[in-house]
Amino acid sequence: MNIQQAINLRESGKVDEALLIIMELIRQHPHRGDLNYQAAWCNDLLGNEHEAIPFYLRAIESGLVDDDLKGAYLGLGSTYRAIGKYEEARRTFEIAIDLFPKNNEFYVFKAMTLYNLEEYGDAFKILLRTIADFPGDENLEKYKRAIYFYSDKLEETW
Repeated sequence: MNIQQAINLRESGKVDEALLIIMELIRQHPHRGDLNYQAAWCNDLLGNEHEAIPFYLRAIESGLVDDDLKGAYLGLGSTYRAIGKYEEARRTFEIAIDLFPKNNEFYVFKAMTLYNLEEYGDAFKILLRTIADFPGDENLEKYKRAIYFYSDKLEETW
């Protein structure tokens, strides 16, 4: 069993099996950020948002870098927003924006959070500036499916 096997299972839709492997690996290596990130991701996919949060936090604290760190911040902030913890989501996205100011997906997800906080003017301003400044942004393309999913579910929590 290794992390790549678990990732392959997750990517093929066998998320339960992937999570079992990841959890066994975490028992052996509890502080590995990549394992905690994968556990968070699997829990999110399974609808276990509350269970995902501690894994995201441990992953971030462990010193993840680059795309994994970006993914962990986006996952954590999005999960906080999805369960109605809007202030935590805002803080998470603000940290991510400070760390990765050129990654526009954080601005869009922050705008969703501001909408939930009833800060409509700020939310709309962020969206309009992001659309105007970065049409066709590849980072936004990666999250297009999630953005569409939330577009008519902004007031729902899970």
